[in-house]
Amino acid sequence: MSTPQFIDLPPGVRRADLPLSYGPLAALRALPTSGGTELAPAVLVHGFTGSKEDFIALLQSLAQAGREVVAIDLPGTYESPGPETLRAPPGVQLPDYRLSSLGGVVAEVLHLVGGSGQAHLVGHSFGGLVARETALSGLADLASLTLMCSGPAALGGPGAMTARGLIAALSVDPTPERLRELWEERFDAEARSRTPDPVIREFLRERLLSSSALGLMRTAEDLLGAEDRVGELADLKIPSLVVYGENDTAWTPAAQDDMAERMGARRLVVPGAGHSPNVEAPETTSGVLTSFWNETESVGRR
Repeated sequence: MSTPQFIDLPPGVRRADLPLSYGPLAALRALPTSGGTELAPAVLVHGFTGSKEDFIALLQSLAQAGREVVAIDLPGTYESPGPETLRAPPGVQLPDYRLSSLGGVVAEVLHLVGGSGQAHLVGHSFGGLVARETALSGLADLASLTLMCSGPAALGGPGAMTARGLIAALSVDPTPERLRELWEERFDAEARSRTPDPVIREFLRERLLSSSALGLMRTAEDLLGAEDRVGELADLKIPSLVVYGENDTAWTPAAQDDMAERMGARRLVVPGAGHSPNVEAPETTSGVLTSFWNETESVGRR
């Protein structure tokens, strides 16, 4: 449960619904408070049980460099409706909650945000698995790919136990009523351990209860069943960055180091951070992303 330290929108950041082919997708769109957007835009994808607000501490500083930055809620997450509540236009297929489908959704976001040009893509944790599906689909022209606290294949360790527990809890009754029970049974205590702020705890509650129970279950299944596709990513030769907190407890640092080496990606460790450097060390993380993006674009212009 990634836990933002604040949820008030910074200057230059606004809430928006992106008009995708099948229906709306919730987003936070950030623009510079002064100057233009001459640099390539960026799209940020959250992780398991997360949302666009996981990036709220990064958005203003990332945009100030001179680019639009868009953080999204994946379908069925928080303020983005899931396929259960949508009716697609004729000839358009609704997304489901599987990785390949979510990768297609992100590709459509990249086209919307980037227009005819390239865009940078960042995926945090499960969002990294989604982002790699976008890259491998060939449906979007990426300026770069950043995998933040994500891994080469299925999640293991304590995180896998949590995912299996959620699947077991929802498999018989994947409904909003069951999510409310789970909040009372386990997630409320976790939220209280993460933050003393009642406003943030209420946000975490609303985020969970507004999300699709089926979507959470399918996401957990794909976290546990993801295949190693690092070799395929390496073949794309997209400028790539692997970044994680030095105290990350999801995919091990060793696994992420190996992934970076196999991809031919740059690797960077954020000191003092854990699984969410975007929350725990936003200034460092923003600086890392901006430097990587600027260098990537500089090389591309040569």
